[in-house]
Amino acid sequence: MSLQEISDRIVKAEAKAERSAGSVKLIAVSKVQPNERVEAVLQQGHRCFGENRVQEAAGKWPGFKEKYSDIDLHLIGPLQTNKARQAMELCNAIHSVDRPKLAKTIARIAQEIGACPDLFIQVNTGEEDQKAGVLPADADAFIAECRTLDLPIQGLMCIPPVVEEPSLHFALLAKIASRNGLEGLSMGMSSDFESAIALGATHVRVGSAIFGERVKLQG
Repeated sequence: MSLQEISDRIVKAEAKAERSAGSVKLIAVSKVQPNERVEAVLQQGHRCFGENRVQEAAGKWPGFKEKYSDIDLHLIGPLQTNKARQAMELCNAIHSVDRPKLAKTIARIAQEIGACPDLFIQVNTGEEDQKAGVLPADADAFIAECRTLDLPIQGLMCIPPVVEEPSLHFALLAKIASRNGLEGLSMGMSSDFESAIALGATHVRVGSAIFGERVKLQG
């Protein structure tokens, strides 16, 4: 599948959901992809990308930013507090704010550097032990806490359990966002982004359908 095919499917999904064209941002998930694949997508004019690890992003994107303007880089993987400053300086958005310690660290650094990326709170909608994210029952309180820190919370993010119907989790995330006055919904991946768009996704994260299967890192 190609970038153009994914973009066309997004346009159709927007229309089917009676949403305005361009209301959904496509994040091309470039984690563990070789630079030549990423550059091929850049050469097609796409500028919004997602990375899982700060270290990998730091090794990949400064060079691309020198060559291509207006790159919109999103961190979509778990963020350690000791990597927060590096992530904030490198990324336009962070989708994985999930605990008070991280929120307070981001708030402190934002005061120091005078800027902050757009932030999304990750919600563990499936309540999976191995997965990051605030539990649904704790989401309202955590959103409120982040707001007291003056953090620019744009919305919520989730990664549904692989064995469950994703639309149930998309609907839950949308409900939590709605009652907290948040418009951003980062949800939907290669296999289910059209369902996510139908339920209000504003950001979809598509990797393998654009780039092909991921290449494992050595070492």
